[in-house]
Amino acid sequence: MTSIYDQGLDPNAANHVALTPLSFLDRAAQVWPDKVAVIHGPYRTTYGELGRRCRRLASALDRRGIGGGDTVSVLAPNIPALLESHYGVPMVGAVLNAINARLDAATVGFILRHSGAKAFLVDRDCAEVARAALEGLEPRPLVIDIADPLGPASGGVGDLTYESFLAEGDPDVAWAWPEDEWQAIGLNYTSGTTGNPKGVVVHHRGAFLNAMGNAITFGLGPETVYLWTLPMFHCNGWCYTWAVTAVGGTHVCLRKVDPALIFPAIAEHRITHLCGAPIVLSMLIHAPETVKRRFEHTVEVATGGAAPPSAVIAAMSQMGFHVTHLYGLTEVYGPSTLCAWQADWDALDPEAQALKVARQGVNLLTMSGQDVIDPATMAPVPADGVTLGELVLRGNTVMKGYLKNGDASDEVFRGGWFHTGDLAVKHPDGYVEIKDRAKDIIISGGENISSLEVEEVLYRHPQVMEAAVVARPDAKWGESPCAFVTLKPGAAAADEAGIIGFCRERLAGFKQPRTVVFGPLPKTSTGKIQKFQLRGQARALGERRE
Repeated sequence: MTSIYDQGLDPNAANHVALTPLSFLDRAAQVWPDKVAVIHGPYRTTYGELGRRCRRLASALDRRGIGGGDTVSVLAPNIPALLESHYGVPMVGAVLNAINARLDAATVGFILRHSGAKAFLVDRDCAEVARAALEGLEPRPLVIDIADPLGPASGGVGDLTYESFLAEGDPDVAWAWPEDEWQAIGLNYTSGTTGNPKGVVVHHRGAFLNAMGNAITFGLGPETVYLWTLPMFHCNGWCYTWAVTAVGGTHVCLRKVDPALIFPAIAEHRITHLCGAPIVLSMLIHAPETVKRRFEHTVEVATGGAAPPSAVIAAMSQMGFHVTHLYGLTEVYGPSTLCAWQADWDALDPEAQALKVARQGVNLLTMSGQDVIDPATMAPVPADGVTLGELVLRGNTVMKGYLKNGDASDEVFRGGWFHTGDLAVKHPDGYVEIKDRAKDIIISGGENISSLEVEEVLYRHPQVMEAAVVARPDAKWGESPCAFVTLKPGAAAADEAGIIGFCRERLAGFKQPRTVVFGPLPKTSTGKIQKFQLRGQARALGERRE
C-alpha cells in the first residue's frame, strides 16, 4: 500500500545526498580555512591547505589511472600523509587500505595480494618490511616513498616521493562524491583467528555515522586538540581521522607512542583529547617521575581493546586524565559501545567508580542496537549480571562484510546480528560486561594476535611435538602470548630463550611468546587440548610475575 507521503515525494538531488565523511573536510576548509588543522613537530598546515593537498592526492591518483574501486595501501605511522590519505584516496573513488605498521613482511605481502593494491605508500621506517613484502608481487603496485621530515632521511623503497607525487595533482580538482553511500571507503585487515587476516570492508555511510557518534560521545568541538596516540591504521583511527576534522579540531601527529613525547606534547599544545589501548594508559602511569607532568586542564582519554583494569582507570584519574571506556572491533568501525556515565556514580568512591567504568556499557548513539544472547537459541540472556552469552551488534556502523570471503560474512551475520565472538553478561541496568573471548584471540597492546598463527610457527620447530598458545596477563601490554610446549620424544633439550628466538625470526615482535612452559598438555578424551586449563595456568604465571 502506498502512503500519501510517498506519492510524488521521491528523493532527488535537492533532498538526498549520500553520506560521506569527505564532506567534513570540504566544510572545515570553508569554515576554518586559516585554522591550523595538522601539527607534526615544527610542521603546521591549515584546513585550507589540507583540503588542497588532499585534492592533489586524488588528482594525482586519477592521472595515474587509479580510481573507482581500486585499492590504495598505506604502510606508515601517524604522520600527515596517512591522515591525508583518508581523504585523498576516497576522493577519487578508490578504497583506502591502511596497513598495520607493526606487521611482518609475509602478512603485508598477503594483504597487498589479497586486496589487489594499485598503489602502495610507504614510510621510510617501514621500507625494509615493504621491500620484502613486494618481492615476487605481480602486478607490482605504484610504490610511493613517504619521506617524512621526522623519520629516516634515507632508505626509501618507492618509485617516487610522496611530495613529488602530490605535485602531479591539481589542488582545485572536483572530487568524486560517492553515488551510493554504501560504496566502500576503507579496507581494514583483522588479525583473525586462522593465520591469514580477513579484509573488513567499510562504507561511506558507516564512516560518516561512526565519526559523528565519536564526536558526540567524546565531546569533540572546534577547540579540540587531538593527540594521535591511537594508530591511524587501526580501524581508520577509530574514525577520529574524520571526526576531528568534522568539528574543526586540530590533529597533532605522533610517530611514536612514548611518554617522553606524550607529556611534552600535552603541555605544549594543550591537548584536550587522546585515545589508546590500555597499554598506552599503563605507559603514562608508569612513566618515570622525571617525564610526568601535571596539567591545569583535564585531558579526555578514550580507551578500548582489552578492558582496562579498574586500577588503571583510577590511577589515570589521579593524574588528571578522565577516562571513557569504549568497546568495538574492526568490523564495526572501531568504537560501538561506551560506558556512559550515570549521575549517581558521582557519589561512589574512586574504586567503585572505576569498577563501573571498566564495563563495556551501552551502544553508541549511532549503533542501532546491542544485546547479549544465547548463541544457540538467539534468545537474549537475563539481565542478571551472571548469565553468559555472546555480545551481538546491529546497525549502520557494521561492516559490509569480509572481502572475498562470503562464508565468513554469512557466519558472522547469522540471525540478523553481527556476532562479536565475545562472551558477556548483561547487568540489571542494561550495561554489558565482557567476561571472556569465545575465540582464543590475545589482545596485546590493543593488537589482536591469533593463537593459531603462533602455534603454527611453534609446530615448525624441529623439537616441538605439540603446542598451544593462550593469553597471559601482562603488566605492560595487558595480555601477551604464553606458549605451552611438549617436546618430541628423545628431542634435545630446549629452553625458553631458544623457543622465543625461533619465533622471533618468523613473527612480528608483538606476536612472539613472552613465556614458554614445557610439559604435557591437558586434553579431552577425544584428544582436544583443554585451553581453559592452560588459561588458568597462564593467569597464575602472570600474577606471580607481576
